[in-house]
Amino acid sequence: MDADVGLTVGDSLDRLAATVDGFDFAELSIGDGTSAADLDENHLESILSASDADLCVHLPYKQVVATPSPEINEGIVDYMTRLLDWAGGLGADKAVLHGTLRDPHDTDLRPVFADQLSTIAAASDNAGIELVVENVGHQARGLPLSVLGDLARQTETAVCFDVGHAYMEDGNDGVDRFLSGWGDLVSHLHVHDVRSRGDTHLPIGAGEINYDVVADHLGGFSGTVAVEVFTDDLELLGDSARRARSHLEADS
Repeated sequence: MDADVGLTVGDSLDRLAATVDGFDFAELSIGDGTSAADLDENHLESILSASDADLCVHLPYKQVVATPSPEINEGIVDYMTRLLDWAGGLGADKAVLHGTLRDPHDTDLRPVFADQLSTIAAASDNAGIELVVENVGHQARGLPLSVLGDLARQTETAVCFDVGHAYMEDGNDGVDRFLSGWGDLVSHLHVHDVRSRGDTHLPIGAGEINYDVVADHLGGFSGTVAVEVFTDDLELLGDSARRARSHLEADS
């Protein structure tokens, strides 16, 4: 597998320092809870350098991309642009953006979302970062899988495919359908396991996701893969990374 395998670390530099060794990159959350301006950039860069790890960022996960208000939408773009410029200054490779709307069932807002997404993607390009839009259709403001796929293709935006989120939205069949229709757009993966009763971000193998379905579509994947398991247990994180690599080998 040619993919780089990294780790999501939330907004904690302490967690990053404690867990990133052995991973190719860290995906750091910015803008929610901790302002980018409050992060110790020198400390961040020293941690990454010591671990020989690259940086990706996750843009504010609570901030929707589009609303019915043009003024608010302009503010969202300005806010995202400032964060992207900051991340670009630190050499971030990718930025993850949740695919959310104030009301994802309002079809009139979907063209607005497309315009917002295109504008934020252009700002990301200017910052030297690849923007990837993430499926969160299991959440109240997340666009459904098929709608997100169509809008990503329309705007030529790469996708962060969160396998667990897709399972929570529509089971293993949802994972299969999305990768069948839009798998070519996937540049970044979030991998973890879930159970339908509501347990999420479990180590791979501890839940109900059939990762063979992912392997059927993404064997030999050459993008980036972020382990998004909510634990600091290094053995569990390492095991999930190994399982992800195994499923995504070229001969899977």
